[in-house]
Amino acid sequence: MDLYALFESFEQTPIGDGIKQSVWIFPAIEAVHLLALALLGGAVLMLDLRLLGIGLATQPPSVIERQTRPWVIGAVSVMIATGVPLFLSEALKLYGKDAFWVKMGALIVVLVYTFAVHNPVARRDPAVGALSKTVAAISIVLWLVVASAGRWIGFS
Repeated sequence: MDLYALFESFEQTPIGDGIKQSVWIFPAIEAVHLLALALLGGAVLMLDLRLLGIGLATQPPSVIERQTRPWVIGAVSVMIATGVPLFLSEALKLYGKDAFWVKMGALIVVLVYTFAVHNPVARRDPAVGALSKTVAAISIVLWLVVASAGRWIGFS
């Protein structure tokens, strides 16, 4: 089975078909998806701004990382849980959109980066130096690529 046929079969699932047939389900799921994105953005920015030395200077980065970790994991979980049905409802449309592929590629990269590089650096105190600033800047750029590509999907 080629990739196009696989995407076609995804769209023909009962979930994908049910969402396409409804007037309200897609926007409701998308609203939850975007709320999770906002929550994720806030949690990521709190830690990244601290790593850049810009905010929350009285708190060690390790404390902020520990406090924001459940919010990041929760928001990413909700985004995946809502993103999958959104994908199933328009898989063929997404197949041909470069923005979708950029978003998915960047999402994989940023998730690996966040848990393998970013968070371990943040757990080391003191963490505000050239390394932490570079790690935070890369994190912000990667998450912005994911969010921007997601918006680009709707306009491409």
